Amino acid sequence: MEETSNQPVPSTDTAGSDATNEAPLRVNRTRTGIHAKPTPSPEAELDDPSLYFNRELSHLQFNIRVLEQALDASHPLLNRLMFLLIFSSNLDEFFEIRVAGLKHQLALGHEDASAPDGLPPRRVLAEISRIAHEQTERQYRILNEVLIPALEEQRIRYRRRVQWTPPQRDWVREYFDEEIAPVISPIGLDPSHPFPRLVNKSLNFIVELEGKDAFGREGGLAILPAPRSLPRVIRLPDALAEPGYTDYVFLSSMIHAHAQEVFPGMEVRGCYQFRLTRNADLTVDPEAISDLASALRGELLARRYGDGVRLEVADNCPDRLAHFLLKQFELGEPDLYRVSGPVNLTRMMSVLGDIERADLLYRPFIPGLPKSLKADGSLFEAIRSNDILLHHPFQSFAPVEDLLREAARDADVLAIKQTLYRTGADSSIVGALVDAARNGKEVTVVIELRARFDEADNLALASRLQEAGAIVIYGVMAYKTHAKMLHIVRRESGELRYYVHLGTGNYHSKTAKLYTDYSLMTANETLCEDVHRVFQQLSGMGKPRTIARLLHAPFVLHQRLIEMIDREAKVAEMGKKAHLIVKCNSLTEPRLIRALYRASRAGVSCDLIIRGMCCLRPGVPGISDNIRVRSNIGRFLEHTRVFYFHNDGKPETWASSADFMERNMFHRVETCFPILDKKLAQRVRKDLETYLVDNCQSWLLQEDGSYLKQDPCASAPVSAQETLLYAYASKA
Repeated sequence: MEETSNQPVPSTDTAGSDATNEAPLRVNRTRTGIHAKPTPSPEAELDDPSLYFNRELSHLQFNIRVLEQALDASHPLLNRLMFLLIFSSNLDEFFEIRVAGLKHQLALGHEDASAPDGLPPRRVLAEISRIAHEQTERQYRILNEVLIPALEEQRIRYRRRVQWTPPQRDWVREYFDEEIAPVISPIGLDPSHPFPRLVNKSLNFIVELEGKDAFGREGGLAILPAPRSLPRVIRLPDALAEPGYTDYVFLSSMIHAHAQEVFPGMEVRGCYQFRLTRNADLTVDPEAISDLASALRGELLARRYGDGVRLEVADNCPDRLAHFLLKQFELGEPDLYRVSGPVNLTRMMSVLGDIERADLLYRPFIPGLPKSLKADGSLFEAIRSNDILLHHPFQSFAPVEDLLREAARDADVLAIKQTLYRTGADSSIVGALVDAARNGKEVTVVIELRARFDEADNLALASRLQEAGAIVIYGVMAYKTHAKMLHIVRRESGELRYYVHLGTGNYHSKTAKLYTDYSLMTANETLCEDVHRVFQQLSGMGKPRTIARLLHAPFVLHQRLIEMIDREAKVAEMGKKAHLIVKCNSLTEPRLIRALYRASRAGVSCDLIIRGMCCLRPGVPGISDNIRVRSNIGRFLEHTRVFYFHNDGKPETWASSADFMERNMFHRVETCFPILDKKLAQRVRKDLETYLVDNCQSWLLQEDGSYLKQDPCASAPVSAQETLLYAYASKA
C-alpha cells in the first residue's frame, strides 16, 4: 500500500514542469478563504465580511477533502480510486454550475461583491482557477504515481499503447474496425465545415493533417468526436492478459492508435484529446411559461450546448492548438487545464463494477432493522404502536418501500400522497405508486422536475405515473419542492387514520445505500395532520394553513430556527448550561450564521457538523470562540440534517430536509420535523455525539479557513460510520 504521510511525493512528470510549484499529494490543511483576514474586535458588527468565508471557495475545498480520501490507506484500494473519480465528477458539476454562474455575473456586468464575504466575482474566479489548476494536476499525479502502481501490484492494469503485446494490438485493431470505425465521424475544418458544436463534456480529438484529400483540399485541422455510444474503458479478453492479470485499455488509446486510418491518404501529424465543460444550469422563467414539463424538455436539449467554462487538453497538446481551441470556445488562458492522462476520468467509474475483487472493496454488510418490525407483520400495526426511526444506510430502506407496497394492495387504504425529488423512473417506490393508482386508490404525487441533473428521469416517472392514473403536480413554480413526505389515508374501524413518513433524504433505494439519512414513520395525529395540510398547500391555492408541530419553508422554518438558537443564547446568559448541535450538508445563510455568532458570544457551546460548504468562521475571539466546525468524509456520503438544542434541560431534536442555506429557507418547500419519542431522540443525540468524537474521518475548520484532518489516537481510534455500522447493521 502507498504511504500516506504528510510529505509530498516527488514528481515524475515530464521534463519542463516546475517541481517547486507542485501541490503535495497529501495535504492536511486546505484553505477555504483567499488569505487570512485580520481578527475583528469583539465589538465588530456580525455582518463584517471578515467573519464569512466565500461560498464557492468553501465548496471547492470540500471537493479537495474528497480527493484526500484517495490517499487514505484505511480505505480499500478500489474505493480510493472511487474517491478520485468522485472528485472529477464533483469538479465537473462545480464548473458547470458554480463557475458558470460567476462567469454569467461578469457577463452581465455585475463586478461588485454581493456575498457576505465581500469578494467580487472576478477575484473569486481567479482564486478558483488557481486552486482548481493545482488540485487537477495533483489529482493526475495521485492517479499516475500512487493508484495505478498500486493497482498493478494487485494485477489490475491500464495498458498504454507502448505496452500492448502483438496479440493485444491485433485485438484492438479488430475492435477498432468492428466497433469504432463504423460510428466515428471525422470533421475537417475548412470554410464549408466550420468548427462543430460539441456536446458538453464529450471526448474529442483535434487532429493535425498533412497532404491532400480526395477533393484536392490541403490538409489542416480536423475534429474527431469519440462515439458517445462506446465505453471509455474496455477490458481486454482474459486470454490476452498474463495469467492472473486483468487488463484495460482506454477508448482514447484505441482512437490514437488508428487515427491514421480515419484519414486515408493523409498524414496525421498529431492527435490530441480535449474536452469542453459547458454551462449546464437550466433557467426557466416562471412568468414566461405555461407548461413546466414542456419547457424543461426544451432546456434539457439546450444544456448540452451552453457557454464554455473549462477546456481540458492532453498535456502534450501544442500551445498553438490549445490556443486555437480556446479561441473557438471564447475562453481565456485561466480556463485551460492540461492533464496527464484521460481528459474524462469520471468514465473510469465503470471499472469498479467490473472487477470482482472483494478484498479491494469495502466489506459488505446487511442493513439492520428495528426490533419492532416483524418479518411477517403489518407495518401499519407497527407504526400505530410506536414511531419508527431508521438511520440509513446502517438500517434498511426496505421498510419505506414495504410501507408503500402494503398501502398499494391494502383494501382499506383510500389515498396516498407523496413528494418525489430524486427517485428514478424504474424505482420500486414509483412501481408501488403505479400499482396503488391501478388498484383504484387516490394517488397524488408532487414531482420536482427541476432536481438538477435528474430532470430527464423525473419527466419519465411523471409520464409513467400519469399513465397509471395518478394525479401528478409539479409543486409551486417559484419554489422547488424539496421536502420528503409520504401521507397515507386508511379506514380503520369506520374512521379515517393517517400514516406518515418523513425523511432527510430522497426516496431512492440506491442512494439509501450510500447516503446517511433518517426516516421517521409515525401515526402521531398532530404530525400527520400537519403533513396533510402541507400537501394541501402544494396541490391547491390559499393562504398558509396553521401548522402545529412541523416547521416548513418558505414560511416559518428560518425564523423558528433563529428563535431556537436565540433561545439557547438566553439560557447561556442566565448562567445555565447551553448547547446546540447542527448537522447538515452546508451552512451559508447569513442570518443563521449571525444567530450562531450571537449564541457563541452568549456562551453557548456550538458543535457544527457541516459536510460541505461552511461560510461561518469559527474560533474568532469574542465572536465564535465557542463554535467548533467539523466535516466528516468517509465510506458513506453524510446527508442527515439534524438539529439538537439542550433547551434548559428540556432537549429538542429535529430532523429536516433542509440545509442552512438561503435556497432551502426561502426558495424551496422544506420540512423540519421533531423527534417526539424520547428514546428515539436520545438515540439521535447519541449518533451525533459519535460524530463529535470521530478522529479517523473528520476535519476541523480552523479560524484561518484551513481544514485540519484529525489523526486517530493510537489507543482509541473512532470512526463514526464504522461505529454506527457496528451498532445497527449486520456483517454479511
